Amino acid sequence: MSTETIEKQEVQKKPAEPILSKRRKKFVLDPLSDDNPITIQVLGICSALAVTTQLKPTLTMAISVTFVMVFSNLAISLMRKLIPNRVRIIVQLAVIATLVTLVSEFLKAYQYDMYKELSVFVGLIITNCIVMGRLEAFALANKPWDSILDALGNGAGYSWIILTVAFFRELFGSGSLFGWKVFEAIGFPNFPTNGLMVTSVGAFFILGLIVWVQRIKTGYVER
Repeated sequence: MSTETIEKQEVQKKPAEPILSKRRKKFVLDPLSDDNPITIQVLGICSALAVTTQLKPTLTMAISVTFVMVFSNLAISLMRKLIPNRVRIIVQLAVIATLVTLVSEFLKAYQYDMYKELSVFVGLIITNCIVMGRLEAFALANKPWDSILDALGNGAGYSWIILTVAFFRELFGSGSLFGWKVFEAIGFPNFPTNGLMVTSVGAFFILGLIVWVQRIKTGYVER
């Protein structure tokens, strides 16, 4: 048997990379803390301030952004070798806009009250820097499964930050969680709420505290 044949057999016997290999786990885990899109990359700040007065719309926005991110990453990754470089931004925007329209129409059909509450912020997912950033930085250069994992990781990283902000804003601003009056239920019906929490200033304050705690924990320093 020739040397060339042996080498070919060795190449063919090389095991495929596991679905959740160590390398791929980093795509999901890094955005949760070490490379969080909001607190480290400082992207998607607008929605973190605008829709986080209550948990219910915040959860809807988190799911919507993650959905758009996952399927836009998948679509662009599948088409990455077919997209001319000079029109890649237009193609990316077209994919994102299509998915955002699907989300908007779904909310309009099945969650009309939520659709009205979120209003223009659903449409603004099209211009969300996290979504566009992952397409440009990752999906255009990586395979579909890796791109899906990257989108899930960044979606989860984005989601837990805005949900944490919403938790404290609704609790201390309205005295409730998902509309349920917490302080009344535990016997403090006259517990004073903080009007600052229902404003963008309150959101900035909470987000700043999250960034501070996270960077103390990770040791991250801006360069």
